[in-house]
Amino acid sequence: MHLSWPPPARVALVLALVWALYVLIWTPGPLPLRLLGLYPKKLGSRVVGWAAAKRLPAAWREPLLGRFARHYGIDLAEAEFPLADYPSLQALFTRRLRPGLRPQEGPLPGYLNSPVDARIIASGRIEAGTAIQAKGLPYRVAELLKHERGAERFEGGHYLTLYLSPKDYHRIHVPLEGRVSAVSHVEGELWPVNDASTGHVPRLYERNRRATWIALGTGPCEGLEVAAVLVGATHVGGVVIDGRWLGGRDLPKDGGFPVSLLPCAPGEDLGTFEFGSTVVLLVGGPRARDWAPLRAEGAVRMGQRLGAYR
Repeated sequence: MHLSWPPPARVALVLALVWALYVLIWTPGPLPLRLLGLYPKKLGSRVVGWAAAKRLPAAWREPLLGRFARHYGIDLAEAEFPLADYPSLQALFTRRLRPGLRPQEGPLPGYLNSPVDARIIASGRIEAGTAIQAKGLPYRVAELLKHERGAERFEGGHYLTLYLSPKDYHRIHVPLEGRVSAVSHVEGELWPVNDASTGHVPRLYERNRRATWIALGTGPCEGLEVAAVLVGATHVGGVVIDGRWLGGRDLPKDGGFPVSLLPCAPGEDLGTFEFGSTVVLLVGGPRARDWAPLRAEGAVRMGQRLGAYR
C-alpha cells in the first residue's frame, strides 16, 4: 500500500498551530501576557534597539523626540542638553541629568542610597534563600546571582525591587561607599517587567537577561555587601555595566569575573539601561541583620536614602 505524506508546508502549519495553542494554554496570566508568549522577544528587542540607536536628521529630532517625551511624561527640563542635541532616541533615553539635580544624602552608619529614579515595588527579608517577586511569587537568590558563589551570605538580609518606567532617568549609580568585588552577566529571556508579568510569570527575575554588580561596604558601610542586579525586559536587551568596573575586559555573554576591589562612592556611574526595566538590590554581609529599610514602597529618586543600620 502506498502512503501519501502531507506537504511539508501543511505539516509546518499544523506544528505552528499546536505550538501556539500550547503557549497560550501554559503561559500564566491575562490574555495580553499569553499572547506575548508568541512574540519573538529577543528578535523584537534587537530590532527596537537598532531603530532606537539610528541617528536622526537634525530637523527630525525636536518633533520626534519631543513627541516621545510628551507621550511618556519625560521631564526635559532635567536633561543635560537641549532636545535637538540628542542624535537618537537611545541617546535621549540614556541621557544624563543636569549637574546637581540628584544630590546624595549624607553618610551615616550602614547607609544605602537609591541607585536610580524608580518606584519600589517589593521589599522584605531574604529567608531560606528566597525573595518575593510579587503577590507571593518567590524566586531564588542563588539563581538570580547565578555566576556568584556563596549566595548564603545574603541570608537574613534584605531585598528591594526598584522599577523604572519609560519616563525615568535610566542611568544606574553606585548606592554605597565600598569596594567592587565582582561583575557578571546572565543571558536569559526578555519577558516584560511590569505589574502584569511580575504578578504572574514565576521566577521572572531568574529567567530574564540581567547583569550583576557586587560591592563590599567600607567606612560607615563596613559589614554590608550589596548586589545590584540590572534586570532586562522586552525591548530592554541592553543592561550595561559601566566600563570602569570591567578593567578593560568584555563582560561575557553568560558569565562573570572578580574585580580587584576597586573603590566606589555613592553617585558614581554603575551602569545604564537601554530603555526601562528593574534593579533588584540585595543587602547582605555580616551586619545585614542590623540593616533596616527606611523606604519599603513608593517613588524614590537617585541619591535618596533607602536604609541604614538601626
